[in-house]
Amino acid sequence: MIRPTRALAAVLLAGVVALAGACSSSDDKDSGSGSSGGKSLDKVSYATAFGAVGRDSFVWVAKEKGFYRDAGIDIDIQKGASGTNNLTLLKSGKVQFAALDYTGAIIQAGLGKFTDWRAVAAVHQQTLVSIMTTADTGITRPTDLKGKTVATAAGSVSEQLFPAYAKLAGLDPKTVTMKGVQTTALNGLMKQKQVDALSTFLLSQTALKNITGKQVVVLPYSQYLSDLFGNAIITSPNEVATKKDLVTRFVKATMQGLQYTVDHPDEAAQILNKAEPTSAIPAAVGEINAMKPYVTPANGAPIGHIDQARLEKGITILQGAGLIPAGLTPDKVADFSFIGAS
Repeated sequence: MIRPTRALAAVLLAGVVALAGACSSSDDKDSGSGSSGGKSLDKVSYATAFGAVGRDSFVWVAKEKGFYRDAGIDIDIQKGASGTNNLTLLKSGKVQFAALDYTGAIIQAGLGKFTDWRAVAAVHQQTLVSIMTTADTGITRPTDLKGKTVATAAGSVSEQLFPAYAKLAGLDPKTVTMKGVQTTALNGLMKQKQVDALSTFLLSQTALKNITGKQVVVLPYSQYLSDLFGNAIITSPNEVATKKDLVTRFVKATMQGLQYTVDHPDEAAQILNKAEPTSAIPAAVGEINAMKPYVTPANGAPIGHIDQARLEKGITILQGAGLIPAGLTPDKVADFSFIGAS
């Protein structure tokens, strides 16, 4: 009598365990509990460089394609803004990672205003700041700007870099009238012919062409300021010191997203539009195609690599232009351990 009772108990127990396991598995699938391979995902917040536009689509691509999930990361994407907004978000702890204009951030660090951050990957290997105008203005080279009015985002890196760019291009910056305005007003001013040119990011050339209906002429600052980087991914020194494995995984997944984006611009634009319907697909495709030549390092290094020698030269340029005082060193604005030279 004893043996059959024990056997029956064993069968019933096995059934209960199996049922519990099935319910647990079903619950995980239904609830999206944030686990991958049985491990909990690390939750991080990230701020884009400028809202939800093509240049920032790679982070949504990395999320959609599962690159972050595969890296054990659950990412919360926040729409960032230019200027000091993202540095402020990082400093306050509201985000752990952010994208921003690297040159502008270096200027802030050099002035001692925001110092508690480090770049861990470069999105653009050269600055994307450019002079843009329409073909009917007759402006085809920097010296043609003499006596002209150029609109730029007030207080932006575009405005700050113009004197250095002009001098290197053989143009006296004092002969140009710089008009500081809101970023959103730039293209409209060109359409209304209230200014002769814009000093802004070349990625918006498609938008300028669409709004004016005219061919756009682009004069990149990088022709004369070739050692300045464009956007970069930053985090805090504390994050690097205490969660280096997480930073490593985040950088790897993000660079996967960046590579996939420039390789598949149409799909990337559709992914961005799916996540943020206000982002028009044609405009996003235009931005991605425009930034593609600036993403891959020229020296054969992996995507995202920050060349220390170039960074040092860039800092010297900013010091020579009087934008920052002497004393800033590359290690204060970058951590080179996450993406090697090759």
